[in-house]
Amino acid sequence: MEDKTRKRDQIAWSAITVVAVLCSALIVNVPSAYAQDGQSDTQRYFNLFQSAFNFILQNYVEEVDSKKLYEGAMQGLFDSLGDPYSSFLTEAMVNDLNDTTVGQFGGIGLYINKPLPDPKTPDKRSYVEIVSPIEDTPGWRAGIQPGDQITHINGEPTEPLVMDEVLKRLRGTPGSTVTITILRGTSVIFDEKIVRAMIEVPTVKRAMLPDGSGYLRIIEFTPQTVTRVRESLDWFKTNKYNGIVIDLRNNPGGLLQSVIQVADLFLSEGIIVSTKSRTRSENAVYRARADAVVPKGLPIIVLINRGSASASEILAGALKDNKRAYLIGENSYGKGSVQQVLSLGDTGFKLTMSRYYTPSDANIDKVGIAPDLQVKEPELSPAEEESLNNLMSRNVFEQFAKTNPGATPAQVDMFVRGLRSAGSPLSERVLKRLVRNQLLRTSIAPEYDLEYDLQLKAALDVLASGQFATLVASSMSVHDLQATVSAAAGK
Repeated sequence: MEDKTRKRDQIAWSAITVVAVLCSALIVNVPSAYAQDGQSDTQRYFNLFQSAFNFILQNYVEEVDSKKLYEGAMQGLFDSLGDPYSSFLTEAMVNDLNDTTVGQFGGIGLYINKPLPDPKTPDKRSYVEIVSPIEDTPGWRAGIQPGDQITHINGEPTEPLVMDEVLKRLRGTPGSTVTITILRGTSVIFDEKIVRAMIEVPTVKRAMLPDGSGYLRIIEFTPQTVTRVRESLDWFKTNKYNGIVIDLRNNPGGLLQSVIQVADLFLSEGIIVSTKSRTRSENAVYRARADAVVPKGLPIIVLINRGSASASEILAGALKDNKRAYLIGENSYGKGSVQQVLSLGDTGFKLTMSRYYTPSDANIDKVGIAPDLQVKEPELSPAEEESLNNLMSRNVFEQFAKTNPGATPAQVDMFVRGLRSAGSPLSERVLKRLVRNQLLRTSIAPEYDLEYDLQLKAALDVLASGQFATLVASSMSVHDLQATVSAAAGK
């Protein structure tokens, strides 16, 4: 009996000891901020954070790298905003951003986005999304398209990776190789082995179209873009152009001041864009000056697609709302916010400071701009997707291009007829375009493509119709179009 009593007492004391240890741990972790009356919530939470940060550094079971702890905390801070465009930038990411904006870097030439997991769509995989490929880069030559998703990099899944880790794996020494796994649509999956190159951020391409119109492709808005656009407009004038097709497809955006200066070349009056924020200093209205380079009555067609984002949407919205251009293509990406990049020592952060509004006072964030004339590539059926998946996995187009690097139209026709005879349900047009894209991997891309580009063909049809002025006058503003869509949806 005495032994049982002693054992029971030992168990009781052990339990009391455990409770005492737990209670003492809780007492140690109570930050002093709780005891400070009259503090604002902001100051109280800051003190709590500081207390936790210091306690982890001093008491974690293993020694902690303060830089790693800081970067992890900052990453969580910006992730909590739920804004994919606001993010903490490590030292490597700051360098990458500087390279992309003004310099050169070794990589494959893709503009990408890494969306945060959305509780509303738990089944959606958090892969790396392709916003657009950069012209004449390895990624572009590989046929990577806007909307494609990178599921793996060198066999490593991309879902758990943060943007910094993705960039580190995609970029590297020119001449080195990286293999990315692409998911296109819902079921087309294939690997692309790409050789990295020195990436130079391009700005503008130009050409004269067969009808006498100037073709102006704006690839990105950088500090050099307005100069290149002005040079192109002067060149068009020398060639006696009778209209302009501005191609903004797959243009991911760029600098706000750059697109404002470019828009000013086409507009002699009116609002270009306005920015609105809860911070008064971020509220601004940017207006055109009365010195437009392009004559007021000259027809302008703007091409957009789902890869047209941010600054390219500002230009499209400005020209549309000022009744200066007719938009053709697909709904744009829908990025209607403005970010500033600020430094924190060797690191930094990118923060959404305001939202921009088109001249008709429409914000297009997560909505995009709808074209006046929708022209889309035909969507593939499940059977066509399966066939394409099979052809890509067998490297059919790559093998043909290697065997026939200078293939004639007759050779391409014979090859495509063979694929269709073998049972591929893909149309002749789709197959020929895939072959052509593969053949162009080893050459400079043409400025435009009238053989397969349905949207550019539609632009020339509008210009040839003589109805440009009527079409523009009757087109709806971005704001009115949004209101009409919302009313139809019962919102």
